[in-house]
Amino acid sequence: MDNNSIADNFSLLSKLMDIHGENSFKAKSFASAAFTIEKLPAQLKDTPRDEIFRIKGIGDSTGKSILEMLDTSSFSLLTNYLNITPPGILEIMKIKGLGPKKIATIWKELEIESMGELLYACNENRLLLLKGFGEKTQENVRQNIEFYLSNRNRYLFAEVETVAADLEKQLQELLAPAPVALTGAFRRQEVIIDELEFVIAAAPETLRERIAALPGFTPGDANGPNQVWKYNDKLNVVTHACEADDFYSTLFCTTGAPAFIDKFNAAGGASHIRKAPSEEAIFSGAGMAYIPPCLREGQHEIELARQQQLPTLITQADIKGIIHSHSQWSDGVDTLEEMATAAKNQGFEYLVISDHSRSAFYANGLSIERVIAQQEQIDELNKKLTPFRIFKSIEADILNDGTLDYPDEVLARFDLVIASVHSNLKMTEEKAMARILKAIENPYTTILGHMTGRLLLSRNGYPVNHKAVIDACAANNVVIELNAHPRRLDIDWTWLSYALEKKVLISIDPDAHSIQGYRDVHYGTLAAQKGGVTKANNLSSFSVDMLDSFLQERKKQKNILS
Repeated sequence: MDNNSIADNFSLLSKLMDIHGENSFKAKSFASAAFTIEKLPAQLKDTPRDEIFRIKGIGDSTGKSILEMLDTSSFSLLTNYLNITPPGILEIMKIKGLGPKKIATIWKELEIESMGELLYACNENRLLLLKGFGEKTQENVRQNIEFYLSNRNRYLFAEVETVAADLEKQLQELLAPAPVALTGAFRRQEVIIDELEFVIAAAPETLRERIAALPGFTPGDANGPNQVWKYNDKLNVVTHACEADDFYSTLFCTTGAPAFIDKFNAAGGASHIRKAPSEEAIFSGAGMAYIPPCLREGQHEIELARQQQLPTLITQADIKGIIHSHSQWSDGVDTLEEMATAAKNQGFEYLVISDHSRSAFYANGLSIERVIAQQEQIDELNKKLTPFRIFKSIEADILNDGTLDYPDEVLARFDLVIASVHSNLKMTEEKAMARILKAIENPYTTILGHMTGRLLLSRNGYPVNHKAVIDACAANNVVIELNAHPRRLDIDWTWLSYALEKKVLISIDPDAHSIQGYRDVHYGTLAAQKGGVTKANNLSSFSVDMLDSFLQERKKQKNILS
């Protein structure tokens, strides 16, 4: 078992002990151990046994539990608590805003043991009968349950990317020489995937017979040439059977969003679809440039294709540097030197280190003294790693009043500042806008980080007026981050075209908390492509010299003296 698995087990045990009313000291000891293990630089499985007990925060009981998990891949104490906890309670634990104490109250006093019961109780105002529950708490619980239920059987693109490629390969091998291709929302690079779709040039009966023999596939509803499957009892897979000479027409029709197909047909393209020898032939026959699948959403791509003015979309190879990253100075896994060396070895020209600011106490945010110490280390590393460069940055918290959490003389020390909201996320649009607009107007704000604070499939972002935020960024020469973490992808791609129209630069940033986090640039690039971003529109596509010039010129414009 790796450290994350062990820490997760301890964290879950701590919560279950609280729910069951066990000794709070014991519960806290397991929670504390979980926190300690998450921050360890080395894997426990690679640590000598006697040294495990010398780790600060690991006691005799937790140490023995670690050894049990390492030796048996099981944890008997946790298993015991899982056995005496109703499955529905475990599901309720996933709901935001409900801690162990409140869950225990709901379970013991209302005898609620399932999500459905809890939602019903909220709708009946039964939670108002409980001590510690007010109308606002009940409404938050109800909304969070509805959000959770509406997102079951939905996946992040990143969660199904490998599965999609594996299934495509399996189906190609199984059904060769019949052509097989991924289609639908996945081919359009949607950020949320409800199902994987495949076009296959084979008879429906053949597909049903042969795919049913593949491990993990369970047949569901069939509608003519279309068959729904359940893969591994979780993921919906749809197969579209077609004749060989209709393969590309079927691929075209199943790839485009309904709005795109409607616009394409209205533009006179319908007569060029059937029996087409390729998708390129469909577009050329309609007098259009080839529209990449990711753009087929029914926005402005049809008009641009007819005018031969489609943008040359950004690719991952266009990313020249890592902007927005965290090291061990705050809540990152790797040291600053390790992060920089890895970025250099991966071919990047620079690293913008942007650890958390001092208000982020939960993330070991940097005091002013630690800012100065980190910048001294950066100076030394830049000498060592030249021509690679580390830019001095910070992810400054946007405080409740919209100010940033360092005085101007400290902010002026940074090459650039990423301003982000991390606290008090439950805001009205009026409050959120006042807070964000003030931060944008701050001359030291270079990049607006993860604009809405959303976590896909987990947390809705705080409400913002996207146009007003983009307009403010345009007026103040502030770059908008496209946070590339697959759970964020924030700003949403649907607003990128408006940002580009207003000549606002986008910055595809991985928000990396480890070297492995650099890989998330891939997902940011896919989302940027959907919004029509080119390398010229993206700050992290600037070379090291271009970025340095951009930042120096911006400081001059803002009268910032370093």
